[in-house]
Amino acid sequence: MSPRETDAPLPIRMLNDRLLVELDADASERRSSAGIVIPATAAVGKRLTWGAVVAAGQHVRQVAVGDRVLFDPDERAEVELEARTYLLLREKDVHAVAAPRDGGQGTGLYL
Repeated sequence: MSPRETDAPLPIRMLNDRLLVELDADASERRSSAGIVIPATAAVGKRLTWGAVVAAGQHVRQVAVGDRVLFDPDERAEVELEARTYLLLREKDVHAVAAPRDGGQGTGLYL
């Protein structure tokens, strides 16, 4: 299932090993285990980000459209399509792909 709200195809075709990723909605802020809200601007060590793949080039081998991927937000380029912001990554910039749960829903990760 695509993370986009509409099922209309994007007006773009990715080439080679490129990925078009939409950031998770909760990427801007997070909560500590005690429930304290930590803003995205808080100074912390290098923090990786989750996003959903919405398009992939023909030479991408280990990532598929709809996968949730973990990547470094400093190694990215932004592009705006149809009034939405996406990130452009190379497949080698992806650190991990979230594994689905046994029921086939969600990521199975509790981070």
